[in-house]
Amino acid sequence: MSYALFPMGPVPSAAQGLAESMGAQPARAPGGAAPAPAGQGGQDFAQAIASAAAATGLDPRLLTAVAQRESGLDPNAVSPAGAEGLMQLMPGTARALGVQNPFDASQNALGGATYLKEMLAQFGGNLPLALAAYNAGPGAVEQHGGIPPYPETEAYVRGVLQSYVALGGQAG
Repeated sequence: MSYALFPMGPVPSAAQGLAESMGAQPARAPGGAAPAPAGQGGQDFAQAIASAAAATGLDPRLLTAVAQRESGLDPNAVSPAGAEGLMQLMPGTARALGVQNPFDASQNALGGATYLKEMLAQFGGNLPLALAAYNAGPGAVEQHGGIPPYPETEAYVRGVLQSYVALGGQAG
């Protein structure tokens, strides 16, 4: 399946450019611990996103925008709800996607990209609906017949799309 909304091509370090423009600092695990070594979460997130994009056919700028909104590009992030890693996967979702270590940036980015691609397929390539499903779950999108009227989800979709466009992506 082809996603016309997600042109592929050379994207010179879009993830790294966003991180630098945001004044990114080295990631810290909960409690302020140093980042995990490479392969355990400390892998450069830009490379992890580029690899996930290549594996799934999604635009790395889109994955960067999602990761920025989800974790602030921190592969060691843990949300209050229990979502983990760069793309903030819930433990059950991560397991279903074959992610063994959610703090390994490469595994997490691939898991998140795979899940986003599944949401795009489920919602006919509609990026806002796929993003809403990534955030609130596909059941909520189906139940409401569109983006659920949750302030968090509405802000999430808006924020990811704005970041994607700012990175040079084409959201519409």
